[in-house]
Amino acid sequence: MAAISLQHLNTFKLGAFADDLVAVTSIEQLELLLPFTSPFLVLGGGSNMLFSENYHGTILANKMQGIEQWSDDKHHYFKVAGGENWHAFVMHCVALNIGGLENLALIPGSVGAAPVQNIGAYGAELSQVCHEVIAYDISTGQRHVMKNSDCHFSYRESYFKKQRQFFITQVTFKLAKEWQPQLSYGELKTWSKMLSHLPTPQDVAEEVMRVRHHKLPDPAIIPNVGSFFKNPVVSNEHAKQLKQQYPEMPQYVMSTGIKLAAGWLIDQLGFKGKRVGGAAVHTQQALVLVNQTKATPKDVMNLAEEIIESVHSTFQVTLEPEVNVIDEQGYSQLDLCHKKGCDV
Repeated sequence: MAAISLQHLNTFKLGAFADDLVAVTSIEQLELLLPFTSPFLVLGGGSNMLFSENYHGTILANKMQGIEQWSDDKHHYFKVAGGENWHAFVMHCVALNIGGLENLALIPGSVGAAPVQNIGAYGAELSQVCHEVIAYDISTGQRHVMKNSDCHFSYRESYFKKQRQFFITQVTFKLAKEWQPQLSYGELKTWSKMLSHLPTPQDVAEEVMRVRHHKLPDPAIIPNVGSFFKNPVVSNEHAKQLKQQYPEMPQYVMSTGIKLAAGWLIDQLGFKGKRVGGAAVHTQQALVLVNQTKATPKDVMNLAEEIIESVHSTFQVTLEPEVNVIDEQGYSQLDLCHKKGCDV
């Protein structure tokens, strides 16, 4: 019977329970546990998880720590344990004046969870700097050393997101010594034009943090999981039709089509501040759902479903959740597109 509270293990602070919890602090401990044949769920920082109900299985919490560093003629390398805090690791590199991760500052979560989601922000993605991932298949106990190409990275996707049986113990990052700041993102581009010098990694990280603080609620103050939905990618033809109807609609060219801004779509429909029970759409960023006042999983699910249906009805665009949803059986994609009109 589910008896372990998960409220402190997810940044949405939803009151779900699990049958058992094991904090994994070393590879040796993990290897003694494997193969693990009972139902299990690997959990890092819980910053991209939505527990829709109690979980009937064991939570394997990645608490491994440690950072190794070396370099060659052209690159710095960092092998980082999966339980390390992501933002703390970014700032560790920044403090060494080593660039490459600064655009990803202040993203909540753990290092081990970063490749799963292929985290990205402000013109940068983890896939650009991930050299190698070491992961254990929990069901077999087999250790896998996976190069960047093995991870099948794409927009907020990876091999690990589709194959949930892996426990990521270490991630190796490859950062160029000849660093160039990534300033293509709108607000960073505007900010950099006002500078009289080339910004340092520290400068970029501080500006990214300033922008994030202005736009996004701190999960420690207002529980949330960051961006709740992915930015949808539509065909060139569909994008053209939308642009004719909505000339001010932001659109970004990608190799797979045209990316739209999910937050803009939601905002146009007046959802900012919208509440369902204790869940709400953030008043400053429509892409973020928050636990306003003791929200239940049902509150969040109902609000997300209303947003998806409204966006589809108006723009013929189906939003997909970025958050990972955990039901009583384990990981599942958020089943919010089952109603008439949502066709994915």
